[in-house]
Amino acid sequence: MEWKLLLTVFAGVFIAEMADKTQLVTLLFAADRDVSKWTVFFGSASALVLTSAIGVLAGSALAQFINVKAMSIIAGSGFMLIGAWTLYHGITTAS
Repeated sequence: MEWKLLLTVFAGVFIAEMADKTQLVTLLFAADRDVSKWTVFFGSASALVLTSAIGVLAGSALAQFINVKAMSIIAGSGFMLIGAWTLYHGITTAS
C-alpha cells in the first residue's frame, strides 16, 4: 500500500468534507433524539464510500480518454469558477 498517497487522499477528502453539506445533513439527522446514531453514522459513511467509489471509477474511465493534467486543469478551473461566483454573489448580496 502507498501510505503517502493514502494519507494525502485522506487529508484532502477530510478537509473538503469538513462543514460540507454532507456533514451538515448528517448532523441534522443525528440531532433527532428518536433516531439511532449508529444508523445515521452507517448511512452517512456508506453514502460517502459509494460516492468515493463512483469518483474512482469515473476518474479511471476518464483517464482513458483525457490526459490527467488536462483533467486537473479542468477541475481546478471549475473550482475557481465556483469560488469566484460564490465570492461575487456574497459581495453583491451582502447588506
